[in-house]
Amino acid sequence: MDLAGMRAHADELMARFQQMRSGVGDLQQKLKAVQATVTSDDGLVTVVAGPRGQVVKVDFDPRIYRRPNSKELSATVTDTIRKATEKAMSQVEELMRPFMPNSEFQAYIDHDLDGIFRQLDSELPKGDER
Repeated sequence: MDLAGMRAHADELMARFQQMRSGVGDLQQKLKAVQATVTSDDGLVTVVAGPRGQVVKVDFDPRIYRRPNSKELSATVTDTIRKATEKAMSQVEELMRPFMPNSEFQAYIDHDLDGIFRQLDSELPKGDER
């Protein structure tokens, strides 16, 4: 990479850093406020998930007692939690997207440390480049 290319890359990184720095307070507030509510297809289970995908609340419609089937209820609760978690994570992704390149964000969401390190390595100049 030549000097002009390194400067351009440094300028790009600095602009990204400034964008992140200027919007981080607002972003933190928006992230803390993320909640996703999903109701099961049968309307008997409602789950609220928070910004980390954590279950905040589970509500059962009283009609659930008319059909006591623990296996069906368990499957419904599990599926509804999964959908609420996915919805919350999608909201977080939308908030974070302007601050992170797609590949870094996807690696972060997937907990892919190798992918994150590969991305960082690809941005560093190689030892023989000057």
